[in-house]
Formats: sequence, C-alpha cells, structure tokens
Amino acid sequence: MSEATYTEAPVVLDVRGVTAGYGGEPIIENVSLQVRKGMITAIVGPNGAGKSTLLKAISGVIKISSGQVMVLDHDCTNLAPEKLVRRKLAYVPQVANTFPDLTVRENLEMGGYTRRSGLTQRIDELCELFPDLKASRRRKAGALSGGQRSMLAMARGLMLDPEVMLLDEPSAGLSPIFQSALWEQIEKVASTGVGICVVEQNTRRSLRHAQWGYVLVLGKNRLDGPASKLLHDEEVIDLYVGRMS
Repeated sequence: MSEATYTEAPVVLDVRGVTAGYGGEPIIENVSLQVRKGMITAIVGPNGAGKSTLLKAISGVIKISSGQVMVLDHDCTNLAPEKLVRRKLAYVPQVANTFPDLTVRENLEMGGYTRRSGLTQRIDELCELFPDLKASRRRKAGALSGGQRSMLAMARGLMLDPEVMLLDEPSAGLSPIFQSALWEQIEKVASTGVGICVVEQNTRRSLRHAQWGYVLVLGKNRLDGPASKLLHDEEVIDLYVGRMS
C-alpha cells in the first residue's frame, strides 16, 4: 500500500500531545499519533517505552495530564472507558479481557450490553468473522486456547460496532502458529473498516502486518512512517527495535 493511499483514509483516532502516567513523573510525554479507518497502526519500541501506558491513557484507564484524544472529531480526553465505548472506541487489554466462567456467547452478550437491538444478529456476524468461536459458543471462555481467548476478546470489543480498536499485545504467550492465525483475524477486522492500533512485543511481525508505525522511545515519539519502511530501515532496527524483536 502506498503512503498516499494510507493518508487518504479518514482519521478515526487523533492523539495530540498526550502526557500521562501513574501519579509521579509522566511515563509518556507529548505523544501524538493517528489511526485511520480500515488501517492497522503499530506502536513499537524498546521495553519501557510507554507503549501500553499510551493505550491506557487513550482508553481512559489512566488520566491524561495534558493533550487531547479525538475520536471521530469528538474530544474524548479522559472519558471513562464505559463512555468511550459509546463513542466508538474499543480497548482490548492484554489480561483480564474475557470472563472465564461465562460461555463464549455470554461473553459476547456482555460486550453488547448497551445494544438496543440486533444483539443476536451481531453475535452471528462475529461468529462468521471468527470461525473458531462459532463452533465454541457454548464452551466457557476459560476452556478455550490462548489464541481463541484473544479472538473472543476482540469479538467482545466489536459487539458495539467500534470505529477504532486498541489492542495491547494480543499475541502475548501464543505459539507462532496461533500468532499467525490471530494476525489473520486482525487483518480481517481491519478489512471491515475498523481502524486498529496495536502494541506488540513481536515488533517485526506487527510491522509486517501494519500500514503505519510509530516508534516510541522513553515515553516520547521518536519517529513514524510507513510500516514497511520502518521494518527495512537498518538504523531503526539497530537503534530502536533490536535485532531479536
């Protein structure tokens, strides 16, 4: 995909100069990024760069001390997570992202709790998008494989038809085979028009699947650009990503 094609896609999430942390010195400082409709944006960088903290700040889990979060041109800065869901932003954390004692269908129903109509239809649509879930509707989430639980967490986030989805290390702990299957699903979700912002430990894989990448270092923007260019930039790999990523 060309850079021009990417930049022509509408912006669904615009993060402007965000600073946030956990009460002491800020973990991220003056960070900006954009996520575009139907595109995958990867946030990469060394350990301790503040990548997951950034997602928590965008999604309202932690407070932003300065800056703005715009979703579909609406100011959503410091909105509570349950209100952000209604503003078309879904956040899938790395842990505690499903209810293990509930069935797959019950998890999806919980994800669509504010839908006024079309609950069953939306569950059916998502089971078509995630075939592994279709055959497991009556199984408890705790009995699923790690890859299936990750897919269920994404499906729950899609129950309210978000325009943008934040994924925090969705393939953590999965085997390479399950990682490949999961990324196929992420690409399918993006193909439906959802803008995806993903933080991943496997930097090379995330840049291979993304259209745009942002490199964070010590809580600050270092550079950004087409993901394919970042992936093949030897200096970027050596200085900011690491050969073992």
